[in-house]
Formats: sequence, C-alpha cells, structure tokens
Amino acid sequence: MSTQEQVREFGRVWAAAEERGDTDVLAGLAADGFRLVGPLGFVLDRDQWLARYSGGDLVTEKLDWAEVEVREFVEAAIAIGVHEQIAKYRGNPADGRFRATHVLVRAGGRWQLAGIHLSPIGGPPPFAAEGGARR
Repeated sequence: MSTQEQVREFGRVWAAAEERGDTDVLAGLAADGFRLVGPLGFVLDRDQWLARYSGGDLVTEKLDWAEVEVREFVEAAIAIGVHEQIAKYRGNPADGRFRATHVLVRAGGRWQLAGIHLSPIGGPPPFAAEGGARR
C-alpha cells in the first residue's frame, strides 16, 4: 500500500473515531507530542484533545475528511484536506467547514498523528475585488 493510501486510510480511521468519541482509538493514533491548533487559534495538547470527548464537552455527529492531498517526507507526511463537521461543544453548535492540515510521523513502522491545524473556509476577504484579488 502506498503512503498516500496509508495516510488516507489513517484519516478514515481517525474521522470515524472522532464521530464515535472513541478516546481509546484516538489515543492510539496520536503521537506523544501531538498538538491541535483549533479554528479560533487555541492550542490543545494530546491530553486536552482527548479530554474533549472523555469529559463529554464535545459531541461530533458527523465528520467528513475529503479532498485530501498527501505529501511524503521521509518519515513524515503532510495531509491537507477539507474537514467538515456537525458537532456540539458544551451544548453549543460547533459545526464548520475547515481547511485542515494533518502532520503524521512514522514511528515503529506505523503512522501517528503529530498535529492538526484547522482554518475556517469562508468567502473572499473584504479586500478582494469581484472575480479576484486587487493588485
């Protein structure tokens, strides 16, 4: 199986575990130094990331990981795709569509998630002219 296929399969396993709130599977997927940069700029370490589910604060109803482009770098891979979720955080809607970057490292012959960075996908910025950016 190619690195691209391995990383895409890893992404499917990760997304399904997020939907289930399965902290056991997520813990096995995440590297010890894992960090998540959320869509509002907050940073969570591995334990904080897992605690979102174990504490019941986050409930993910649906998570889609699509349009994934994978680039391999020796013992690391970068996967950039679209992360679309229907979720609630502490009872409040946490739905969103994000450009997501996943950083994976190969350790002990298997891939582990070292980091995720989420950026909201929105419309054009106010300074963009119709049909493209101004020069």
